[in-house]
Amino acid sequence: MIKEVAVIGSGTMGNGIAHVFAQNGYKVSLIDVDQNALVKAIETITKNLDRMIQKEKISEKDKETTLANITTFSGNEKDTAIAKGASNADLVVEAATENLNIKFQIFKELDLVCKPECILATNTSSISITKVAAQTNRPDKVIGMHFMNPVPIMQLVEIIKGYKTSKEVLEQIIETSCKLGKKPVTVNDYPGFVANRILMPMINEAIITLNEGVAGVEEIDTVMKLGMAHPMGPLQLADFIGLDVCLSIMQVLYDGLGDTKYAPSPLLINMVAAGQLGVKSGEGFYKWTRGSKDLVVSEYFKK
Repeated sequence: MIKEVAVIGSGTMGNGIAHVFAQNGYKVSLIDVDQNALVKAIETITKNLDRMIQKEKISEKDKETTLANITTFSGNEKDTAIAKGASNADLVVEAATENLNIKFQIFKELDLVCKPECILATNTSSISITKVAAQTNRPDKVIGMHFMNPVPIMQLVEIIKGYKTSKEVLEQIIETSCKLGKKPVTVNDYPGFVANRILMPMINEAIITLNEGVAGVEEIDTVMKLGMAHPMGPLQLADFIGLDVCLSIMQVLYDGLGDTKYAPSPLLINMVAAGQLGVKSGEGFYKWTRGSKDLVVSEYFKK
């Protein structure tokens, strides 16, 4: 039975995952190499809980209990934070940077410090679960749990079976996802799984459409919002996801499937190289300033 959960990485996805588990009664160890990132994560979780109180979805007592369920661990030395925070976990959910080598290293460390029966999950949105599992001596206990952003609000969890993921582990993770109030959907381990196999080529095509001068940023997003009933245009969504993340996923699709239709747009490649990453850098296809609700197209695309 899963009672204690460790979450590796306290960024946007990590703090959201920690929030959801803690709110549903699990003891959570939130682990990050950066202490400042952990402080920011707890601040974010607190603000999100306050919003839920304002909407009368939870009580002040629920907020206090949720925050009390979270313990943070940080440290730069090898194994230190992970060893302290994950050694007693029944489930670890890795939500670190979408980088193959970083994930490989984390899973090697987890395999050494976690108890044998611990399930190791990754929140990767595109990287092969089978490849990640191969870094451990417990591939049958490695699985993908791809949460959607924002985690406390979005219902879907994409559950990805690795080549050796056991039926028992799959069933346990499906059951746990349901206990979180989520809707689990099981998919097989192929590049991009389902969500990003479909979403990212659409975003990439929108960038190609922009680069070829077919239409401008606002026009492309408006067509998709009003014509296709999307809540957000693909270029705005790319800014929220992070253009570096979009590029990384497109490269996984291109390398894994070998089809030129998955080749990332040259404009996307150049924007990432220039550090124009979207919300996280303050500018992507749009300019992003804190407190502003108005979307302003980046000056680059007004030329």
